[in-house]
Amino acid sequence: MKSVFNQNDAAELIDRVNKLRPTTERLWGKMNAAQMLAHCNVTYEMAYEDKHPKPNPLMKMVLKLLVKNTVVNETPYKRNGQTAPAFLIKEDKDFDTEKNRLVNYVKKTQELGAQYFEGKESHSFGTLNQNEWNNMFYKHLDHHLSQFGA
Repeated sequence: MKSVFNQNDAAELIDRVNKLRPTTERLWGKMNAAQMLAHCNVTYEMAYEDKHPKPNPLMKMVLKLLVKNTVVNETPYKRNGQTAPAFLIKEDKDFDTEKNRLVNYVKKTQELGAQYFEGKESHSFGTLNQNEWNNMFYKHLDHHLSQFGA
């Protein structure tokens, strides 16, 4: 799997994001392009901001046991998969705002580098290693960029 921590791979992700337009049609799913960008930003918000409530200890244990491996392994996501409530974006979003936020998050992640994430606590899954963080960041964004043909 490519790495969001690698400068060339991060630049490729950013190029793919920059190919999107507000009118870019999805190939599957329900979100429009602006909603998808906002949805992808949630992963980074959970890593960098104190914006989303953390799951209670019981829910965190359930997430670690039932969801974590799917999110942090290298197996690509299936189309039309279940989305966690915090990631559901139903309201309209400003395309340019969400695009710029996502580009900045990808740049920040690449610049901080893999070592920054080694042993870092995730919002929902406990401590992750740098490979698990990469898989979570990269495959989620790759999945949704592919959803819009980018």
